[in-house]
Amino acid sequence: MSVRSCLKAAGMVAMVIYVAGCDEQKGGGNAAAQQAPATQVTFVEVQPQTVGLVAELPGRTVASRKADVRPQVDGIITERNFTEGATVKAGQQLYQIDQSVYLANLDAAQAELARSRATLDQATKTRARYDKLIKTQAVSEQARDDAIAAEAQGKASVASARAEIDKARINLQYTTVTAPIPGKIGASSVTEGALVTANQEMTLATITQLDPIYVDVTQAGGRLMQINQGIASGRIKNAADGDGVDVRLMLDSTGDEYGHIGKIQFADVTVNETTGTVRLRAVFDNPDQVLLPGMFVRAFVDQGQVENAYLVPQRAVMRRPDGSAYVFTIKSDNTVEAKALTIEQSKGSDWIVIKGLNPGDHIIVDGLQRVGPGAPVTPVAAKSDDAQPASR
Repeated sequence: MSVRSCLKAAGMVAMVIYVAGCDEQKGGGNAAAQQAPATQVTFVEVQPQTVGLVAELPGRTVASRKADVRPQVDGIITERNFTEGATVKAGQQLYQIDQSVYLANLDAAQAELARSRATLDQATKTRARYDKLIKTQAVSEQARDDAIAAEAQGKASVASARAEIDKARINLQYTTVTAPIPGKIGASSVTEGALVTANQEMTLATITQLDPIYVDVTQAGGRLMQINQGIASGRIKNAADGDGVDVRLMLDSTGDEYGHIGKIQFADVTVNETTGTVRLRAVFDNPDQVLLPGMFVRAFVDQGQVENAYLVPQRAVMRRPDGSAYVFTIKSDNTVEAKALTIEQSKGSDWIVIKGLNPGDHIIVDGLQRVGPGAPVTPVAAKSDDAQPASR
């Protein structure tokens, strides 16, 4: 064999060795890619349970009763018989109006009654005499008819005089201005010596009843309809018992929970056209008068219970462009699977999920940005505090 042939054969062998080395490196790269390390993620295990639906709603306190005190007769204020800001009882005297004119009017009405009775007595006797004389035609029919009419006028005068006495007594009673309701009385707008008139526009004082007290809250009309539909279909169990629906309060000023549980008294039958909300009114005991009218509060209203629901941490739930919710779960082979969810509402830091999960599902809560459907993962159970966030 010539030298040229030997060199050509050696070059071909070298090329074969080079190509084989490249193929080996390429194959090794694919293997390395297929054996990429799994991503470590944190998960929580969920189980079905009965979950109470609690709506957190804004509201304001409203006095259960409020009365503006006004005079019902004219006169001069002679006494003020209360301390401003004190608690008064129903019927307690607040002011005294000068009675002298009204006492005189009562005396005059009583005198008029006496005169009318005397006139009636005389007319009755005259009519009785004429009844006897008419039988012998000693008096004319006209005279007898006049006697009967005079007696009737006398009776009417007596009735009118009695009514005037009742009116005078009522006006005399009105000179004593009393509290129409129990509660706290505010500042007085008049002092002794002030002239007041019947049914004047200016109030003498205002009484506010604080125990019990109302709390008016607003809820979206659409959400209230969903709750009612859920109750009608049986999906939601009604929370109302014999005493009504429970309501708890959180004081906005301190962040503390109010010590008494209230009850829903009624719900408006109309939706506010501007806000699209419905007003709910709850009544609370307020013996210590902690709640004052006009305070802003947050109310937690029990609206029913959902069975076989799941509490899923909100940070684990993602949204698609169309707004639908889904989570990443871990399959038995430690790969990721996406599951679509149907959410009822929020509950504290969780979502209440009513469809899309199975008992014992492992839901990824941390590491979501590094995984996708089908990706291998190394699951690590979340700590108990993270697994079930505190929910109200």
